[in-house]
Amino acid sequence: MEIEFLGTGAGSPGKFRNVTSTALRLLDERNSVWLFDVGEATQHQILRTTLKPRKIDKIFITHLHGDHIFGLPGLLSSRSFQGGNEPLTIYGPKGIRNFVEVSLRVSETKLSYKIHYQELSSDGMIFEDQKFRVYAQHLDHRIECFGYRIVEKDHPGELQVDRLRADQIPSGPIYGDLKAGKTVTLPDGRQVNGRDYLGPAQPGRIVAILGDTRQTPNAERLVKDADVLVHESTFAKGESKLAHSYYHSTNIQAAELAKRMHVKMLLLNHISARYTGKMAVELQQQARDVFRNTRVVKDFDEVTVPFQKVPAQEAKS
Repeated sequence: MEIEFLGTGAGSPGKFRNVTSTALRLLDERNSVWLFDVGEATQHQILRTTLKPRKIDKIFITHLHGDHIFGLPGLLSSRSFQGGNEPLTIYGPKGIRNFVEVSLRVSETKLSYKIHYQELSSDGMIFEDQKFRVYAQHLDHRIECFGYRIVEKDHPGELQVDRLRADQIPSGPIYGDLKAGKTVTLPDGRQVNGRDYLGPAQPGRIVAILGDTRQTPNAERLVKDADVLVHESTFAKGESKLAHSYYHSTNIQAAELAKRMHVKMLLLNHISARYTGKMAVELQQQARDVFRNTRVVKDFDEVTVPFQKVPAQEAKS
C-alpha cells in the first residue's frame, strides 16, 4: 500500500504544485488504484508516473470545487482510450454524477466502460470487500465536503511451520487448509485445528484522506489511530482566523489533530502557492514542533504505508 501525490497545491496550479489529486496504490492488495480528487491536468501528472489509468477502479471526490474535479472528464476519457474496459465507481457529494454526465454528453465522449455513481448524503461505511472498508464523514467546508477513512482488514497470522513439523504433521496441500484455519483429519486419524498453528494476526492499516475543512469533530472520527493522515495545510501558524473564515485549516491545527487522535504519520498537502522553497520548509517545521512525524509533501512524492509491528508478548502468546 503506497500513497502517491499527483497534485499538492491549493486553488489553482502553480509552477511547482499541481492542484489536488492523491493516488492510493493497492496493487499488491487488490491489483488496483484508488484516486482521491482529480484536479485539472491529473492525467498529465499520471504520465510522469508508473500509474496505469486502467488500474483505477474507484475515484473518491471530497467536494465539487474546481481544483478537485476539473481533471475528471479528461481522465475518464483517456482511461477509455488506454485500455480501461472494466467498470469504475465514483463516490462523492450530490452533483458529481451530473458534472460528469454533462461533460461527457456535451463533448460527445463515448466510454468503453460503465461508470457507477454513489452520491453520498450521510456518514458511514460506503464500501466493503474482503480486504477493505471505506468510511465517509461530512467535513466543514464552504460547500458539502467529505473525508474518507480506508481501513484494511487484519491479515491472518502466519502458519507456524516449525511447530507443525515438531508435531509430525506432514507437509503438502494440508498446510493450505490449516493456513485457512480449518480443522483437518490426518492419515493417522488425528484431528488438527489450523487455528492452533497460526501466529498472531497482523493488524490492517488505516489511512485517512481529508478534503478541505475547518476543524470539526467528524475529522476526529475519521483519523483516530490512523497509520497515515493526509490533511490540508492551506494556512500557516498564526493564521487560524483567516483559515476559519475561508473554511480551511492551518498546519498547526492539522498537527494538533494528529497528536490528539494518535495518528502515526501526518502528510500535509493542499499547500497555498504563497508557500514555496524555504516557506514550505517552515510550514513543515512549525507542524513538527507539535507533531514530530509530519511531512509537507510535494507532487510525485510516494509514501509507503507501513505495517505496525505486533508486540513481542503477543507474538509469543
